[in-house]
Amino acid sequence: MLLPYLESHRLEAGCDEAGRGCLAGSVFAAAVILPEDFCNEELTDSKQLSEKKRYQLRPIIEQEAIAWAVGIVTPEEIDQINILNASFLAMHRAIEQLSVQPEHLLIDGNRFNPYAGISHTTVIKGDSKFLSIAAASILAKTYRDDYMDELALLHPEYDWCKNKGYPTKAHREAIRRIGITEFHRKTFTLLPEQLTLDFPS
Repeated sequence: MLLPYLESHRLEAGCDEAGRGCLAGSVFAAAVILPEDFCNEELTDSKQLSEKKRYQLRPIIEQEAIAWAVGIVTPEEIDQINILNASFLAMHRAIEQLSVQPEHLLIDGNRFNPYAGISHTTVIKGDSKFLSIAAASILAKTYRDDYMDELALLHPEYDWCKNKGYPTKAHREAIRRIGITEFHRKTFTLLPEQLTLDFPS
């Protein structure tokens, strides 16, 4: 059973990201503040849930949360500041959009760039320990999946509707065959032989 909060006397927002390991597309993050009495036995780490279940839980989270928001960092920004900083920036963008300011942040992972004026605690595998982080993981994942499905309509040859931009065999074969798009992260190792290829800047 996931915990509702770390410290009950503070208004906490759980934060998580999606798309960090992808070769293409923006990285998304969500911040969610849940009420202390929130209870949903099905809510857990988004990676442990089916796609259908994630989309069933999303409106429940959105309706019952005190506040929630999603932040986005583009492929161009990722290439400029690196994916770790981009993940932190996406979380910051989600936090700054919250309609209610939290008193504390629960961050999935072991590192974070502090958000001005709000203390934080990093939690390794936090999406399987705290409800608010699990909720954030579901929002980040589903909204990013929606975004990748839209990009797949523009570039169906990369199979993004299935791989969501992750480095699958089909995705890499498409890169090898036809090159990259404006949505690919050019600082990533898109192909094992990348150092011998002349990608456009």
